[in-house]
Amino acid sequence: MRQLFFILTCTLALISCSNSSKQSEADSLLQKASILFEQGKYTEARACIDSLRKVYPNAIDTRKKALHLQQEIELKRTQEELAKTDSLLQLVTHDFNYQQAKVEKDKAALRATAEELTMFTLTRMKRDSLRTQCETLGAKIRYIRKKQKETNQ
Repeated sequence: MRQLFFILTCTLALISCSNSSKQSEADSLLQKASILFEQGKYTEARACIDSLRKVYPNAIDTRKKALHLQQEIELKRTQEELAKTDSLLQLVTHDFNYQQAKVEKDKAALRATAEELTMFTLTRMKRDSLRTQCETLGAKIRYIRKKQKETNQ
């Protein structure tokens, strides 16, 4: 009976050490993801989080922290993409307004060419596409913030 108790105690001790070792490895991977996020390497940071989730499915506390970091990564990446898209939208809108004035003037004088009208239409399509993209990114940012509030409560 003592031998059985000793064997069970040793087995539990080994399992406990193994779990704490795995927890430490999971925490290390989360820390690496955090550093990559701070460096602006969002794709690599997300890859670390994906690895953490696959390799350490039982590291619940670390995975909760990783979820928060993943939301931060996605929020930051989306905000940067929105800033770039908005800048491009401003340029295309300026170009569109210039072309619109020119086309209206040429139409009134009956000098509008097919190429000019085609270019105007393509610019309008690009402007509208960029507007839609900005709206989508804005909605994504609002959704991420909503999810962050839910997980913080």
